[in-house]
Amino acid sequence: MSLRRILTVDNRADIAVLKQVSKPVEAVDDALRALMDDMLETMYAAPGIGLAAVQVGEPVRVIVMDLAREGEEKQPRFFVNPQFTWKSEELFVYEEGCLSVPEIYDEVERPAKVKLTYLNYAGEKVEEDAEGLYAVCIQHEYDHLEGVLFIDHLSRLKRERALKKVKKDAQLSAA
Repeated sequence: MSLRRILTVDNRADIAVLKQVSKPVEAVDDALRALMDDMLETMYAAPGIGLAAVQVGEPVRVIVMDLAREGEEKQPRFFVNPQFTWKSEELFVYEEGCLSVPEIYDEVERPAKVKLTYLNYAGEKVEEDAEGLYAVCIQHEYDHLEGVLFIDHLSRLKRERALKKVKKDAQLSAA
């Protein structure tokens, strides 16, 4: 396993990759599992609770997630080719952040509950319901697969302020 660089919005080349729609995965094989292992290690090191493959420069439909709280045993989850089969009309507002948009947090409104299907780490098909933080996180990461960042859900003014802050912070840390 190895750490991967997380693409961020302060870099034009990174933005071009982050805005791509990810391609479906043909098979869950050892190479894909190695990518998922790298993604999980990268997510833990960041630290974060979810990461899409496109965020490490691999535009394929893969997500890793772990919603365990600090001090709890790790509970890694792997989602290959996830699809939503249903979304509730009831909405839920949650303050989101993103490893590709460092140090920016804002409220995003999403469906409160979803049903999804995906392939797991072993390549087995899974169908399940999600609500609460799980629903928020899987929708946030799924957006990445569609080339959408959480700041794209914000008003133009908030999005521009967020981008300006990320770029300024990146310049300060590089100096």
